[in-house]
Amino acid sequence: MSEQRFGEFVVVRRHGDGHVAELVLDRPMAMNAVSTDMARSIGAACEALAADSTVRVTVLTSSHERAFCVGADLKERNSFTDAELVRQRPTARAAYTGVLELPMPTIAAVHGFALGGGFELALACDLIVADDTAVVGLPEVSVGVIPGGGGTQLLPRRVGAARAAELIFSARRVEGPEARALGLVDELVAAGGDRERALALAEAIAANSPVGLRAAKRALRLGQGLDLRAGLEVEDAAWRSVAFSGDRAEGVAAFNEKRKPEWPGE
Repeated sequence: MSEQRFGEFVVVRRHGDGHVAELVLDRPMAMNAVSTDMARSIGAACEALAADSTVRVTVLTSSHERAFCVGADLKERNSFTDAELVRQRPTARAAYTGVLELPMPTIAAVHGFALGGGFELALACDLIVADDTAVVGLPEVSVGVIPGGGGTQLLPRRVGAARAAELIFSARRVEGPEARALGLVDELVAAGGDRERALALAEAIAANSPVGLRAAKRALRLGQGLDLRAGLEVEDAAWRSVAFSGDRAEGVAAFNEKRKPEWPGE
């Protein structure tokens, strides 16, 4: 396993043959509260991952035992002037959009608190694996702001407009079992098992064609919110991007030869 650090608070690990990357939130002294420096590091790590065609799946994890991420660093925010807050906004946004726009499948491994911006980082991933200790929510209106890391747009796409409104307006925290029942997370595992399960799921996904995975994600993301006819055009464009690829040729050959494919990734 190789490891690369981005600033003080973010680590990227490469597992196994390198096709699974683990983006670790590593600011344990603040329960991974996202400061300006940490946001900058998340953005930089995502930029590097997005440019690496060998990464087939990225897993977002936490080094803190009792929290995934408690959201924005409100102590830092409290020290900002209005002008400083305006200047900081693009850096904060780049962290959340960096995760959201990763071209490969992404999985969040959530335990403990995932609140505000912390839950928004998880929502930016394609799948969320949580353990029994997870407590998720978007409590921003309780401190006079709104979810600003994508929460007002990502949550209704996951659970529907009315449920998202109730959760955002009430600012309530939702524990693991209810979060699974409401669809706020996709899989619930025993306490302490979120990272292991997310990495195992990532390894299973990474066995598939990297070209196919990225095209499927592109079709899923771009098709959201479109009517069926337009969505099918998005799907057709994604299909055309893989139909004549080396991965498609290798996949068909491997199937017919009853062997494991060796994806060229192109």
